[in-house]
Amino acid sequence: MTPPPATSHAVTGLHGRTALVTGAAGGIGRACALLLATAGAKVRAVDLDADGLSDLAARATGLAGVVEPHVLDLTDLDAAEDAAAGTDILVNNAGLQHVSPLEDFPPDVFHTVLTVMLEAPFRLIRGALPHMYGQGWGRIVNISSVHGLRASAYKAAYVAAKHGLEGLSKTAALEGAPHGVTSNCVNPGYVRTPLVEKQLADQARVHGLPEERVLAEILLKDSAVKRLVEPEEVAGAVAYLCGPAAAFVTGTSLVLDGGWTAH
Repeated sequence: MTPPPATSHAVTGLHGRTALVTGAAGGIGRACALLLATAGAKVRAVDLDADGLSDLAARATGLAGVVEPHVLDLTDLDAAEDAAAGTDILVNNAGLQHVSPLEDFPPDVFHTVLTVMLEAPFRLIRGALPHMYGQGWGRIVNISSVHGLRASAYKAAYVAAKHGLEGLSKTAALEGAPHGVTSNCVNPGYVRTPLVEKQLADQARVHGLPEERVLAEILLKDSAVKRLVEPEEVAGAVAYLCGPAAAFVTGTSLVLDGGWTAH
């Protein structure tokens, strides 16, 4: 199925807000950073990829808001927590993937995935909450996945991290509600990003199949809509959760999976 044409999002109302987006140099994070800046936010764009961040900042020239690049390794948990201070909107997006059977899964990779995708979001939330609580308003959006709701073989660390992120997000929602802070997950299926392109290659190796068959027969097998999700579609969901129409939406998961979880 052909992807929908790119559309402009009529997103406004974030002037004066500071947003922090992790994994902002590419894919979903890049789309989120640009859309939040379009809505007027000052966006702290966090990533390890300095060149990608510089390109992102250049792309944001002329938008209603601004993108400020911050090169940061999220395995430095103290630095991650410090970076979130003063944040009105926190988008926990950064992630990595490794495809391997459990018996061969490298323990150090498992540890790194859980650190970046679960412990770092905890520390970022922890760093952001004092400011959010103090002003009586905040938005936490955790980029989860259909794998936060369903498991797939060979992805032990990613599935474990996303399931943990779902629980962390709900806990933040319960604690944050009396302070005007919402916390939600966005759960896309497979998104057109470099991470998914790498998964295609990894799954092709594991299953001994060409990449086009991996896409059709494995990645999109359970999706009723037979295409990849576009990063801009995920960013639109994030922007919705940050806007006034979603003020009563908290502690839940906004699923963009093409019908995967309808089974």
